[in-house]
Amino acid sequence: MAHLDPSHSNMQRAIREALAAHWRLFLFQGVVMIVLGVLAVALPVAATIAVEIYIGWLFLVSGIIGLVAMFSAHDVPAFLWSLVTAALSVAVGVMLIWNPVAGALSLTLVLAAFFIAEGVFQVATSIAYRHVIAASWGWMLVSGISDLLLAMVIILGWPISAVWALGLLVGINLLTSGWAIVMAAFAGRKVARTGTEATAAARH
Repeated sequence: MAHLDPSHSNMQRAIREALAAHWRLFLFQGVVMIVLGVLAVALPVAATIAVEIYIGWLFLVSGIIGLVAMFSAHDVPAFLWSLVTAALSVAVGVMLIWNPVAGALSLTLVLAAFFIAEGVFQVATSIAYRHVIAASWGWMLVSGISDLLLAMVIILGWPISAVWALGLLVGINLLTSGWAIVMAAFAGRKVARTGTEATAAARH
């Protein structure tokens, strides 16, 4: 007889219940991601610049917060190192916002690393929980594989396609991930309806 891990069963049940309870939110998230993905694929250069500026603001805001925290706190260990890190974050943020195209090369490689990590995670998750989300695990697997293929395209095409690749690949990633979330939402809706029907039948 196969050994059943109670913690694994509890986790599967928790995932199933979460999908059933919040499938509308997952559906909304997936649709928004698909719309943004279509826009990014249609306008890859503009999407690249938008991503650059967005990341630049993240660096800038986090750096400013870090500087304020350093000067507001007392007896902070490694003050000099924290100060340099925050100042560097501010500098990188200003550079990306001021000239977003210049940061396309380095951020494209960072994006490739992100796609690799996300692709491996989605492939592993889809296989591990294929019995929990039987109706949508295949889409999640396809999304993970597509992320790995996108990372390969970035690495092979770098640095020539860096100006437009960032926006295009983010758009494709949004499309595949959004579609996977939409399929998961539909699976959650099915679970929710099955549970409602079972409860109604039990009352009668």
